[in-house]
Amino acid sequence: MREIQFREALREAMNEEMRKDESIYLMGEEVAEYNGAYKVSQGMLDEFGAKRVIDTPISEMGFSGIAIGSAMNGLKPIVEFMTFNFSLVAIDQIINGAAKLMSMSGGQFSAPIVFRGPTGNAGMLSSQHSQCFENWYANCPGLKVVVPSNPADAKGLLKSAIIDPDPVIFMESELMYGDKGPVPEETYYTEIGKAKVVKEGTDVTIVSFGKIIKVVYAAAAELEKEGINVEIIDLRTVRPIDYPCVIESVKKTNRLVIVEESWPLGSIATEVTFKVQKDAFDYLDAPILRIMGGDVPLPYAPTLIQEYLPNPEKVIKAVKEVMYVKK
Repeated sequence: MREIQFREALREAMNEEMRKDESIYLMGEEVAEYNGAYKVSQGMLDEFGAKRVIDTPISEMGFSGIAIGSAMNGLKPIVEFMTFNFSLVAIDQIINGAAKLMSMSGGQFSAPIVFRGPTGNAGMLSSQHSQCFENWYANCPGLKVVVPSNPADAKGLLKSAIIDPDPVIFMESELMYGDKGPVPEETYYTEIGKAKVVKEGTDVTIVSFGKIIKVVYAAAAELEKEGINVEIIDLRTVRPIDYPCVIESVKKTNRLVIVEESWPLGSIATEVTFKVQKDAFDYLDAPILRIMGGDVPLPYAPTLIQEYLPNPEKVIKAVKEVMYVKK
């Protein structure tokens, strides 16, 4: 199986679907002439032309509204935000427009839109450009929220998102666009709402998603050296959440640690914790622990960023705590 970059997997997904369906188009800041701020849309203007790969002004509310209107009239827009921090300018359109369109129109209109772009921190970009909004959007009925962690999932999930009849929030990461991974050459779609056990284990279940799952892999490798075998679940989508996958794993390992980049209050980790203690309480041999980002705006200084974010050392400590290992 060939290995391609995360950005190339996203591009392949859009290209393949746009070649099959002329109603699909891409719009956003610098997606056309500049080939995308992160070169995700490189070459797409040349292939599809200016009517289907559209550069926009710096006006997220405006072009998100245009996307909703065009979706109501039969088109299938892909809206790229340069970062999801900028989606806050358009959040009224997304929440009060796209998400509610089906229910408020009594099923007369749908909003088959993909809102995509990077989420979370990307180094020393400070507070206003480093926020995680997965849990914000996952809180809203009418939206689906996808957060892939590798190129294969990125392609399969984006293809599914593009053909989905509902609005999908598709969250990537600036720090992952250059990541390489195996991606099938044949056509495939990855189902939205299905988590994946990416590493089987017996001692502790670790749940994560998005780029921060790489921290979990690093921790698991170190724990293996000490004879601790963890099972890793990649949620892949955070609305809907695949609770049965998590609960079945907890029934096997009897312990759960959740690793997430965002702020603690109202997090995806909190929601998973509630569901597991409700439906699998008798299987737990230790309290559920979570490793989160700091409960402050992300600092600028690299030393403070390192302290703020989940890291392998924090994960290892949490795993040993739920196993009652004192070393």
